[in-house]
Amino acid sequence: MISVQSLTRVYGSHKALDAVSFEIQKGEVVGFLGPNGAGKTTTLRILAGYLPPSSGTARVAGFDVVRDSIEVRKRIGYLPEAVPLYRELRVEEMLRFHARLHGMERERTRRRIGEVLEQVQLADRSSQLVGNLSRGLRQRAGLAVALLPEPEVLILDEPTSGLDPIQRLEVRALLTELARRHTVIVSSHILPEIEAVCPRVIIVAKGRIAADGTRDALVRQLGGASHVRLEAVVGPDVAKAKALLASIAGVSQVVDGGRVGIHHGFDLVCDSDLREDAGALAAARGWALRELSWRTPSLEQIFARIALSDGIGEASGGTGGSIGGAPRTDAATSPAVALAGARLEFELRATPATAAAPAAAPAAISGAAQAKPKVVYNLNPFDGGARRDLGKPKAIDGGSAERKEP
Repeated sequence: MISVQSLTRVYGSHKALDAVSFEIQKGEVVGFLGPNGAGKTTTLRILAGYLPPSSGTARVAGFDVVRDSIEVRKRIGYLPEAVPLYRELRVEEMLRFHARLHGMERERTRRRIGEVLEQVQLADRSSQLVGNLSRGLRQRAGLAVALLPEPEVLILDEPTSGLDPIQRLEVRALLTELARRHTVIVSSHILPEIEAVCPRVIIVAKGRIAADGTRDALVRQLGGASHVRLEAVVGPDVAKAKALLASIAGVSQVVDGGRVGIHHGFDLVCDSDLREDAGALAAARGWALRELSWRTPSLEQIFARIALSDGIGEASGGTGGSIGGAPRTDAATSPAVALAGARLEFELRATPATAAAPAAAPAAISGAAQAKPKVVYNLNPFDGGARRDLGKPKAIDGGSAERKEP
């Protein structure tokens, strides 16, 4: 249905897309995931025929998006991030106007307007001005416009941007329904939306495909190790407790998580859920448990790791690949790093810059800058207005309440 080969888009010296390639089959629902500025919107605009590529090709239903732009647009329903609606028209009037643009017959127009308004739950708002609708309802109206010509492909760019939590849930439920009838590409940087409606995920970062595959495949191959988290009162001999936990069949490594109050934390790296085995050992040893949980890597951790990496590798079709522009090394995929998670990675990256900031701040303020008075224009006629020219500035000594005439 959609074929993209070596798609590149350059804005001046900035390369927004760098040789992007992927295939989407008919009936697939794909989440296009990436941080802000990653190239998601640029890719979708090229697919929708709104923007030409600098190089490479993109085809929709066999038609080239550049040479056969009109044919491509007939087959695509596009909901951009900033929904372009005519605020002075009523909802039904706007849909009728778009039907004329699509060249739809009168009977089909009447039928489709009723169907899409029911589909997006706006039937009771058909006579209301678009400009009077809430943000969430305008988003639904934009989706109705995209659905009107019964497109084969739906391209939705940030469909829940700016919506409150209730509106997001409503739109997400609607997307789940639409996914049963259309080939759908949903672009977002909100992971719960992607995980809820998209079996396949394409992660874009810095203009390149960083990962591509099903959620489970990406988590399994790029997310690191699963583990059992155990927190218990193990007594003074922590080393012996760690050795006992390491002796459990199926445990490949035990990571010492340190003290947690009176308890001690351990992460048992393993491929299967060994909570029963760890719990039986704790009971046999008389350890007082506080936590015994099974944890697997999340899509959020993968996304954060890719977004924070300096370079971008490629993992096509969920069959492996690299992160950070180089093959994954043992250090990068060690259980200790995987268990730390994306939040710790972010904190570690932020620490040097954060620590340097306080030391640099005093040096940035010279003695001359501190001594120089602040100059403002005060147009209040009651503040000495009879004795001074309101068109001239007043000097205020740095932060003091005392004011002097210039």
